[in-house]
Amino acid sequence: MEKKSPPTILLTGASGFIGKRLLYKLDAMGYPVRCMVRRPEKLKLPFPMENEPEVVAGDLLDPASLDNALQGIDTAYYLVHSMGGKNFREMQAFEERDRMAARNFIHSADRTGLKRLIYLGGLGEATDSMSHHLASRQEVGRILSSGDAAATVLRAAVIIGAGGAGFEIIRYLVERLPVMFCPKWIYTQSQPIAVENVLDYLAGCLECPETAGATFDLGGPEVLSYIDLMRKYARVRGLKRFIAGVPFFYTLLSTYWVALLTPVPAGIVFPLAEGLRTPAVCRENRINELIRVSLINMEQAICNALAEEEGGPGQLLSQQACFLSE
Repeated sequence: MEKKSPPTILLTGASGFIGKRLLYKLDAMGYPVRCMVRRPEKLKLPFPMENEPEVVAGDLLDPASLDNALQGIDTAYYLVHSMGGKNFREMQAFEERDRMAARNFIHSADRTGLKRLIYLGGLGEATDSMSHHLASRQEVGRILSSGDAAATVLRAAVIIGAGGAGFEIIRYLVERLPVMFCPKWIYTQSQPIAVENVLDYLAGCLECPETAGATFDLGGPEVLSYIDLMRKYARVRGLKRFIAGVPFFYTLLSTYWVALLTPVPAGIVFPLAEGLRTPAVCRENRINELIRVSLINMEQAICNALAEEEGGPGQLLSQQACFLSE
C-alpha cells in the first residue's frame, strides 16, 4: 500500500521571529509548507531546507488575496499580529488592523474549507488594566475561534530567543547599564518560555488532534519577575549589575528610555512595556498532558539565545557569550 504524503500546511508570518523557526521545524518533520507573505521576493531563508516551501502572495488586509493562499489547505498557522510600528503614530492603529486581519482570514478560511487553525497569542489575565496589546491578541484568538475551523489557541508569556523583542530589550539593557533604575513593572510575575519550547508546542499541536478547539497556556518551568530575569541574564554573562524599580518611572517615560538604549523601535517597545504590567503566569498546564515537552530553564534558554546571536541577529558586546559552568 502506497504511503500517503503529509498534507501541505499554510504558514502565515513565515518571515517573523516564530514563523521562520517553525518553517524549518515543519520541514524537518516532513511537512510541505505553503508560506503566505505580502511580498514573496522578500522571504529570505538563512539556511537550506529539505524541501523548498511554496510561497504565495497574500495580504491579510486584502480579502481578495486570501482564497488562493488557503485553497486546498486543511491546517493553517496564524502567526501574524501588528506589534506596533516604527513610531507611536503607526502603533495607534494596530488594534483595528489586527481585528480586520483576523476577520478577513476567518471569512476566507470558512469559504475554502479550512479544518484546523493554530494561533499563538499572549498570556495575561483579562482585567481592566490589561494592556491594549494583550487585549488585542486575545481578541484575535476569539475571532479566529469563531469560524468553522477547529482553532487551537496557545497563550505564551515572554518568549526567550535571539531576535525576539522581549529578549533583545533585556539583552541590551543589561549589557549596557551597570546600574539600572527601572519602572515598577520589573517586579511583575511572569513565566517566560524558551523559543525552542514554543516551537515544540506549536508543532506538537499539529499531530495532536485532542488540542483542536481548545485554549492552552504556555510557560517555562520557572515563575520569575522581570528583575529576576534580568539578573539571570547578568549571571549568565558574568556581569555585575545593580537593578531596582522606582515608583515614578511611568510607562511612556520607560518606553523612551528603552527605545533610546536598544535598537527596538519605540512603536514596538510601548505595547511590550504596557503589557509587562500584567502578570503572565499559567493558570493551567493541561497541554503538558497532551504534548510531552522537556522544558528548558531560563539560564539555558538565555545561553541558547546568546549562542545564536553570535552568528545571527545582533552583535555581542563581549567575546564570550555564556559564563555558566557545563
